[in-house]
Amino acid sequence: MTMLDFWQRRKRLSFPLKRLFAALKITKQAFYQWQKRYAMKMEERAYLEVLIFEIREDHPTMGCRDMYYKLRPLRMGRDAFEQFCKELNLSRKRPIKPWKTTDSRGVIRFDNLLKDLQITRVNQAYQSDITFFEVQGVFCFITLIIDCYSRRIVGHQVSKRLSTAHTTLPALRKAIRTRRKDGLSLKGAIFHSDGGGQYFAKDFIELTAQVGIKNSMCKYPWENGIVERLNGVMKNNYLHHWSINSFPQLVKAVDRFVQLYNYEKPHSSLKRMTPMAFEKLYLCTDAEPKPTLTQLEKLQTKSVKPKVNT
Repeated sequence: MTMLDFWQRRKRLSFPLKRLFAALKITKQAFYQWQKRYAMKMEERAYLEVLIFEIREDHPTMGCRDMYYKLRPLRMGRDAFEQFCKELNLSRKRPIKPWKTTDSRGVIRFDNLLKDLQITRVNQAYQSDITFFEVQGVFCFITLIIDCYSRRIVGHQVSKRLSTAHTTLPALRKAIRTRRKDGLSLKGAIFHSDGGGQYFAKDFIELTAQVGIKNSMCKYPWENGIVERLNGVMKNNYLHHWSINSFPQLVKAVDRFVQLYNYEKPHSSLKRMTPMAFEKLYLCTDAEPKPTLTQLEKLQTKSVKPKVNT
């Protein structure tokens, strides 16, 4: 049994941990500093695993060393990264993708709150994901947050690093500001994601708790399907068609995509309305409960119906 095992079972122990610290001749401060480093390591391994398999899906024969230099992990050296890939059975050319994310010690996982949930209103639930885009032989990372009901992208971030401070935190802060401008609070909203480490990092969890957001996680990619499809639309229908040769150009391109997606792209799930047009009708309607999609479609048709001069 390791020190981490003792700490996880500390409430059930018949003796205080300080007695164990004394026997091992370590201080409480030293242990908690180690624990913090260990948690950060587990977070990085969790989100690297998700991205590694996403890369291998697009580049089936890419070697572990090439992936290392494209991902540039902060807390994992080249040899450790290659060993990590071997643990994931990535020495084969075409690995079988393990849809279930590894549940490591020290890693927090949340229940899937979207399972069997009927989403019926704006600001009820959000999905988020981090994907990669290659620029000049180097991977950059794009974080998206989308409203599951209105399909509006409410937060996004483009970064060179995978750390929480560069991905999910700034994207979530943008989403909070966006909804505040709409007169909405994210308190009680569900924030759904995969098992990536940025979604259970301490700073991220503290922010969601402060706002009152309910954290939710999936085990399989199809349980995060709305934002997974959004990633494909963004890259295949937009970014790959534009000339992007630098990181600043990628930032501008993603900003442009979000604007086009929210304001100009009609959705079949929204009765061919754009996300912004749909939300405008939805939020401007005072009726409670809010109208259904079919009722909103009738409101839209009525509002754009041409006047006939008699």
